[in-house]
Amino acid sequence: MNAYISPCPIETTLNLIGNKWKIIIVRDLLSGTKRFGELKKSVGATKNQSISQKVLTQNLRELEEAKIIKRKVYAEVPPRVEYSLTNLGLSLDSVLHSLESWGSEYKNKYV
Repeated sequence: MNAYISPCPIETTLNLIGNKWKIIIVRDLLSGTKRFGELKKSVGATKNQSISQKVLTQNLRELEEAKIIKRKVYAEVPPRVEYSLTNLGLSLDSVLHSLESWGSEYKNKYV
């Protein structure tokens, strides 16, 4: 059985993208394909902290395993690797927009 699947659909979604970094990685890939270094810079920039190479690699592998992102390796020296969203990953766009709207409304009313 898939480790991400839960009887509750909300829990399944959180299992897939609910950690500290995954949703930010997906957000940054919504604008298009990025290389590892570009993701490392953009992911850490919003949270005013940096993500380690190890943690970014682990999250990218988990997102790839879940079929949310795809990884393309070019046969070059040095190797070039690009990450992009699959169609499944692109379907998270509306989820992220809903989170953005809710967060903006919260900030405007309560902060």
